[in-house]
Amino acid sequence: MILPGVFKANDIRGVITGDDPEWDLAGARAVGAAFAEAFELAGKEFVISRDMRVAGAELVAAFTDGARGRGASVVDIGLASTDGLWFASGYLGLPGVQFTASHNPASYNGIKFCQANAYPISPELMAKVKELSFTELRQVEPRGALRTLELTQAYADKLLSLVGLSGMRRLKVVVDAGNGMAGLTTPAVLGSLNVEVIGLFLDLDGSFPNHPANPLEPANLVDAQQAVLANGADLGLVFDGDADRCFIIDERGEVVNPSVITALIARAELAREPGASIVVNTITSKAVSEVVADCGGKVVVSAVGHTRMKALMASHNAIFGGEHSAHYYFRDFWGADTGMLAALHVLALLGKASSMSALAAQLPGYAASGEINSTVADPAATTAAVAAAMGSLGEVSWIDGLLISGADWWLSVRESNTEPLLRLNIEARTESKVAELRDAALSIIRKEQS
Repeated sequence: MILPGVFKANDIRGVITGDDPEWDLAGARAVGAAFAEAFELAGKEFVISRDMRVAGAELVAAFTDGARGRGASVVDIGLASTDGLWFASGYLGLPGVQFTASHNPASYNGIKFCQANAYPISPELMAKVKELSFTELRQVEPRGALRTLELTQAYADKLLSLVGLSGMRRLKVVVDAGNGMAGLTTPAVLGSLNVEVIGLFLDLDGSFPNHPANPLEPANLVDAQQAVLANGADLGLVFDGDADRCFIIDERGEVVNPSVITALIARAELAREPGASIVVNTITSKAVSEVVADCGGKVVVSAVGHTRMKALMASHNAIFGGEHSAHYYFRDFWGADTGMLAALHVLALLGKASSMSALAAQLPGYAASGEINSTVADPAATTAAVAAAMGSLGEVSWIDGLLISGADWWLSVRESNTEPLLRLNIEARTESKVAELRDAALSIIRKEQS
C-alpha cells in the first residue's frame, strides 16, 4: 500500500506507523520495481542506503526485492547519511536511493533518489516512478544480484581530502546529532583532527528521544547552545536527521546565520579558484553577493530547493553553493550537498581565527525578518496583490515566487509546494527598514488570511 500523496516533486515522504499509515512494505516493494523500470536498470546496478529510522531495514529489503525482481542489481551500503549516499553514487558512478525522512517526525520515513554521480532526479523522472508504482510490474528473468559494501571510511577520507586542515589550533566542538546519522559520521570524520568533540545524542535512535532532528526550529538548537556555553566550547555543530544539513553555533551560544556560513566558505573557495561561480538561492543574504563580488567571483541565483541548486551547480560548473536552510553544495563532491563538509570548512577557518563571532563580524551586516508563514485562501492571488502594491519600490523578479529588490534590501514572497501557505522573508540594512517592509507586506497578506 502506498498513497499518491507521499510522492513529492523529487522524493517520497509519508507516515509509516500508527493507525493511518500512508505506505508500507508492499508500497516500498512496488516503488522499488517502479524505480528499476523508470531508471532502465535491468542488468545494471544501483546503490542503496538508509538512516536510523524505524522500519528502515525492512523497507530497504522490500524495495530491494522489488527492484531485483525487475532485473536490477543492488549495492547495499547499509547505514549512511544522505551525503554518504551522494558520495556512494559519485564514488561508484551509480544511481542511488536513500531511505530517510530527513527532519520529519519519527512516524515518517521516505526515499530520496539520484541519478549516477549524485545528479538530481528530474520532476519528470519522479513522475514516472510514481506512475509505475501503481502499475502491475511482473518479475523478469534473470533476477538482479545483491552485494553489500562498507563505505563510511572512504566517505570520511573523501571529505578530509577536500579541506586544508593543517595548522589548526586545537578546538573544542559540541556536536549535536539529534540521534541522527551524524552520530555515525562524526567519529569517522572528526576523529583524526585536532578537535575535542563534546557529543550530544550521538547514538542512533529513530524515535528521537531527546529532541526532533530539525535544526530549523530554534527549540532544537537549545541543547547545543547550552553545551557550548557550559563547556567553553569554540563552536557547536547541529545536524538534521540525515546529516545533510549543519547549523553553526558560535562561542557565545548564538546561531550563526547560514548565509554567513555561505559567504565564509565562498570566500575560501574563491581564494582557491578566483573567478569561479557561486550558486545561491533567492532568500540568501545580500552579504553573500557582496563577498563574492569582492573576491572576483560570479553569483548565480537559483530557486529554493536542492534539485534546482544542483542543476545550476552542474550547468555553471560552480565551485560552491549555499542555501539559507543550511544546505551547502560542493563541486568537488559531485555538486551535492553535505553538512559535514561544510562543517570541516568552518573548522579550518576557525582553527586560524580568534573566534567564530570574529569571523562572522568580518562580513557585511544585514537585519532579517526570518521566515514568516501565513495561511491564505489563494496564495497566487495574494502574491499578485503584494506585487501590485509594493512592486514599484524596487526591481521585481519572479525566479521563485515574488522577489522585490532595492539597493540595500529585498522582500520575498514564496508559495509553499504542499500547503496553502505564503512564506515571507525580508532583509535590509537596518531593523527599522525590515519592520517597515514586513508591516506593509503583512497588511496585504493577512487581509487574505483564511
